[in-house]
Amino acid sequence: MKWVFWSSLGLIALLWLITEPGLSNTRGFFTWRSLLVQLTGVLAIGCMSLGMLLALRPKWLERWLNGLDKMYRLHKWLGMGALVLSVLHWLAAKGPKWAVGWGWLVKPQKGPKAVQQPLEAFFYNQRGLAESLGEWAFYVAVIFIVLALIKRVPYRLFSQVHRLLAIIYLVLAMHSLVLLKFSYWESPIGWLTGLLLVVGSWAAVISLLRRVGAQRRVPGSITGLHYYGGVKSLEIQTRVSGWPGHQPGQFAFASSNAKEGFHPYTIASSWDPNEPDITFVVKELGDHTRTLHERLTVAQPIILEGPYGCFTFDDPRPRQIWIGGGIGVTPFVARLKHLAAHPAANQPVDFFHSTAEVDEQALARLTEDVGSTDVRLHLLIDARDGYLTAERIRAAVPEWRNASIWFCGPAKFGEALRRDFAASGFPVHQHFHQELFEMR
Repeated sequence: MKWVFWSSLGLIALLWLITEPGLSNTRGFFTWRSLLVQLTGVLAIGCMSLGMLLALRPKWLERWLNGLDKMYRLHKWLGMGALVLSVLHWLAAKGPKWAVGWGWLVKPQKGPKAVQQPLEAFFYNQRGLAESLGEWAFYVAVIFIVLALIKRVPYRLFSQVHRLLAIIYLVLAMHSLVLLKFSYWESPIGWLTGLLLVVGSWAAVISLLRRVGAQRRVPGSITGLHYYGGVKSLEIQTRVSGWPGHQPGQFAFASSNAKEGFHPYTIASSWDPNEPDITFVVKELGDHTRTLHERLTVAQPIILEGPYGCFTFDDPRPRQIWIGGGIGVTPFVARLKHLAAHPAANQPVDFFHSTAEVDEQALARLTEDVGSTDVRLHLLIDARDGYLTAERIRAAVPEWRNASIWFCGPAKFGEALRRDFAASGFPVHQHFHQELFEMR
């Protein structure tokens, strides 16, 4: 993801450097300021356009970027990059004007206007409108992006604000179209910017029409509910029609209320086309999930979208180490059920489940699922056994160097384990698989 993020910005900047003819003989503050305005503007709209594309959840990109969870992390980075670059763009455009008004700078006299083509003249005449609309859209975009980054903002408000960003993008796309230096349109940076504006605008329209993921949605109904009070988690059993099937470890978006919209949940069951049932286990982590067990009922209609994700236990190594922290146990439950139904798929697996909360019924279900497979369970309850560390894993699994590691749980916990294993010489880039299940 880091490579994709920085190489995308680097490609845009490189094409701009190749295209810009004024760099070699640029003189004076205002000339440099004009170049900075163009560069930050191109980079900012590039980030926004790529972010809009990723918001569509395109299936063809998922495998290349190693899962929708990684795509959402990249989408978040692009949003923050667009925010920083837009602020720099705004400061470069407005700052010198303020300095002239305060008497700190003297604005150079404009020379005679060059002869313009009809299209160039049309764009030039729209500059005032484009600047005004772009400035106000920038102010709104900053507020919306900041709200999107604050996790305390309720999910319903977050999703509504995020959708409105599509309108802001269309305004900023028009701003970029009009104010991009006209000579750029005949160069690679202009072609790339044009392509990004088309793709981003198309994605914005799809989002506004609420058609994101529409082709991957199927109807269903809730067939069973069970609440595990000790771990504050709700098991939701559903039956669906037209589901394409899924692999253990994947997740789906589910909606039981049109006003609330779709929420992502990891699937906790294997797939059998003869019995089209899908089970989710949902932890109380936010304003929506906290009251879910009070609002859902058996026979209630539900819509599922998916499946998504590449956390599917595909790795060529002869053995695996699973690490599930808290509700991160869910994808491993799905894999256990798959192994129970397909004994030939069993391989040496050590499953470490670390939890601070205890529900005896949930642990009994987990032990039963493990008992139907060849998986070796290492259960650690924080208050009783202490915290799980990479050192404890290596001590319990002497063959850890020959294993692939699959982690799902708190992000900071996963990063700590990843760093520790990397320091011990484990090839984390190839064989440490971490589910980044944070959709905002």
